[in-house]
Amino acid sequence: MQREATRHRHVRVGDRDLFVREAGREDAPAVLLPHGYPCSSFQFRRLMPALSDRWRTVAFDWPGFGYSDTPEPAGFGYDFDAYADVLTDVTDVLGLERYALWLHDYGSQISLRHAIAHPDGIAALIIQNGDIYEDVLGPKYATIKAWWADKTDENHRPLEEAVSEEGFRNEFVGEVSGEIASRLPPDLWKLHWPLMDTPVRRAVSVGLMEKLEQNLEWFPRYQSYLRENQPETLIIWGPQDGYMPEESARAYYRDLPNAELHLLRDAGHWLLETHFDEALPLVRNFLSRMLR
Repeated sequence: MQREATRHRHVRVGDRDLFVREAGREDAPAVLLPHGYPCSSFQFRRLMPALSDRWRTVAFDWPGFGYSDTPEPAGFGYDFDAYADVLTDVTDVLGLERYALWLHDYGSQISLRHAIAHPDGIAALIIQNGDIYEDVLGPKYATIKAWWADKTDENHRPLEEAVSEEGFRNEFVGEVSGEIASRLPPDLWKLHWPLMDTPVRRAVSVGLMEKLEQNLEWFPRYQSYLRENQPETLIIWGPQDGYMPEESARAYYRDLPNAELHLLRDAGHWLLETHFDEALPLVRNFLSRMLR
């Protein structure tokens, strides 16, 4: 298996520069990898070269994250619609016409908005801990729901406190066992937090938590897209996830009864960090059948 090194560059997308990672031949079937929170395209650094022998993998940092530009809020919406537009611009600039789309964390909701607008571009979906079913949201949503219900300074303060180095660390190691947590490199928060510790980026991160409330209105539309289009789907899930427990994964069967589901029992939200050797064969097997 001939793997190719990951290439790194900045790409002009619209009126801003985005940091892009790519691996694999440009003419190979493509896998598009939008990242979640609190991270960047760094979260796919192991997966990309591991697929590069057969597939073109593309990951990038959203505006306001990682090494990409941080536009002033007056000129960029920093909401799910704005990010969905960025995703479409990325596919246009990089010449991606049909691709498998990875859904994880915030990236799942952004990517499904993109898929609704561009259904012909979606060759397959890979869903890793991405929630679109309101009735099975996990217990960690309680903090955000408290602010949705009563928008006081007191209820808002935990959202602000979560946007910190310690808050980022807790997102990565706070829900899995000590043994599993030991597999998570501190680089994930130690390297990323200094990039995010600016007034605009901190405000962006808090704002995305706030805007999850409006995003709930899109959940039925995401579900309708899946139900009506029946994309080929692999669901690979870490159930030790306070936001998205096992029930959140199984809920996809309501609309995708033929989806392929794998629960990695002691894994959490960041299974590509902790269970990579288990996840990779599942992903490769799926892609070998869907993207030839």
